[in-house]
Amino acid sequence: MSASDPFVGTWKLNPPLSEFSPHHRPLDGRMVLALEPDGRYVMTAEGINEKGEKVAEQPQRFLPDGKPYPIPNMQGLTVVCTRPDERTIHTEARRDDGSLVGQGTFVVSTDGATLMATTTGYDTQLRQFRQRTAWDRA
Repeated sequence: MSASDPFVGTWKLNPPLSEFSPHHRPLDGRMVLALEPDGRYVMTAEGINEKGEKVAEQPQRFLPDGKPYPIPNMQGLTVVCTRPDERTIHTEARRDDGSLVGQGTFVVSTDGATLMATTTGYDTQLRQFRQRTAWDRA
């Protein structure tokens, strides 16, 4: 992928256009997607939760080559990432037995100004969630 990759850059959460899970209602968020020389994406995210507290996720790395990779610090889980087209990335996290733990589909608009993310899975407290978040290019 080149520097003109539509995913690369800084994205700001647009809460009014997002649909949050009951246990995940951030007030603000910022996501940065960078591309490493080997084609692997690095995603960092931080924001403000509904209590007004600053939060940050661990950086995530993924390679959209369709192969399973172990998820760091999550024994028995792997992630598979694909890129069905230039503006879509799909990820799936699975247990060793093949059962689905979570998934996400990320789509950048044709004009490159917005990114929609639809994610499902379980949070750190094992509560199931499904949400659709809107992001504007910052």
